[in-house]
Amino acid sequence: MFRNGRTALAIVTLVVAAALGGCAGQRAGDAGGLERIEHVVVIYAENRSFDHLYGLFPGAEGIAQATAEQKTQLDHDGKPLPHLPPVFVQGKPSPAFPLQLPNGPFRIDAAPVGRRMDEVLPSPIHQYYHNREQINGGRNDMFVAMSTVGAWVMGYFDGSSMELWQWAKEYTLADHFFMGAFGGSFLNHQWLICACTPTHPTAPASVRPQLDEQGRMKKKPGSPASVLNGPVDVFDGRVTPDGWVVNTSQPPYQPSGIPPAAGGSPELADESRIPVPPQSAKTIGDTLSAKGVSWAWYAGGWNEASADGRRDPKEKRAVIYNLERGSLMFQPHHQPFNYYSRFAPGSAERARHLKDVSDLLDSIDKGTLPQVAFYKPTGRLNQHPSYTDLTAGDEHIAALLERLRKSPQWGKMAVIVTYDENGGYWDHVPPPSGAGWGDRWGPGSRIPTIIASPFARRGFVDKTPYDTTSILKFITRRFALEPLPGVREKAGDLTNAFAF
Repeated sequence: MFRNGRTALAIVTLVVAAALGGCAGQRAGDAGGLERIEHVVVIYAENRSFDHLYGLFPGAEGIAQATAEQKTQLDHDGKPLPHLPPVFVQGKPSPAFPLQLPNGPFRIDAAPVGRRMDEVLPSPIHQYYHNREQINGGRNDMFVAMSTVGAWVMGYFDGSSMELWQWAKEYTLADHFFMGAFGGSFLNHQWLICACTPTHPTAPASVRPQLDEQGRMKKKPGSPASVLNGPVDVFDGRVTPDGWVVNTSQPPYQPSGIPPAAGGSPELADESRIPVPPQSAKTIGDTLSAKGVSWAWYAGGWNEASADGRRDPKEKRAVIYNLERGSLMFQPHHQPFNYYSRFAPGSAERARHLKDVSDLLDSIDKGTLPQVAFYKPTGRLNQHPSYTDLTAGDEHIAALLERLRKSPQWGKMAVIVTYDENGGYWDHVPPPSGAGWGDRWGPGSRIPTIIASPFARRGFVDKTPYDTTSILKFITRRFALEPLPGVREKAGDLTNAFAF
């Protein structure tokens, strides 16, 4: 049948390769071609779990695959809730939402809830210790009990009307991608750039949590015995008892949520406002620069916020933490490089690498993007619940993707669209754990991730286990950088999303 053994072997190899094309363990980049990617762009959105947005995506592990045990939420006594509690807003039941929803996930954009993606809707608490307790050893059954919004954490959308859903259908959607660290935006932005947790060994006791013997937060007197009667009230804190910064904390440099004093140092109203001291851990920026690879962090509102942070502290600050609808809504804790002494104001490294979104758009159009680009949208466009909606960010990021696709550099580009963390929303898939995966910092809950590129697999759902450090692993592998020590050994490096 075959003229020689080599022909037979070649045909068998092709057949086997085709059969394994969608296997989670395959590393497509191993076959060569990774060097064809000359530009990597990372777009970092906000606060949505995978089930919350993509739980109905065809071919993905979604809500239909969740077991009854994964859907059923427990009360503080460990017993299943007879029904979901009210949706709490500012600690009280909201009359805007139905009562006694069945215990389990529910559609936000369908009866009886009937809300829209273009509405500003409640934001669940999303902090380090809360997320650890919600995951509950991988059972994911304490999301409601350990939240501030009651039933709302179990809500999800039919995301098929989103523009980003269409990009996910066209390119690759990773359905086993987990946030790098437990908790919120501050810590996960740090894990995006350094796979590390900042330190603050001199933080006062007032900003540290009170924990029990199992490492869980102690409940305050008066905290409801059942979540049916109100949201939990705990002794939380932003710095661990041993001095690691895990919840939202302000940077030591402007722009910061702490106004500058006349002499240049932060003006402190109380101990809770003490900023994180300047950090010196090695970041992906350091390893890129050491190798001579060009890079930049672009942020919406960076120029305006930087100017605002230099104003007299007695003036009203128009940009920093102005949450009025229509404002820039610039969040300083979303700017991770601003915590590091190497990027202090006035430094050459800051001027070279920390830039505004206007610089990003100009570079896209001119075809002058650096080899690695990170982009953080401003608050109005990042999809964060409570101060913006899903639609505005969806349209913005999709328009940016289209702009990148029309860029002169698209033919040699890979774009990763992901989220910093789950925003406190339930997801049924347990995070990876064990040697080479889990540690005290994470991984946390599952989040959506899209890989778009001329080299990305088309119409592909990638089931490889990833977390936020996979982005660092991918950049490190592509540009032959020094590995960062915090990157998890067993996390995939995203190469399975590509077919060269």
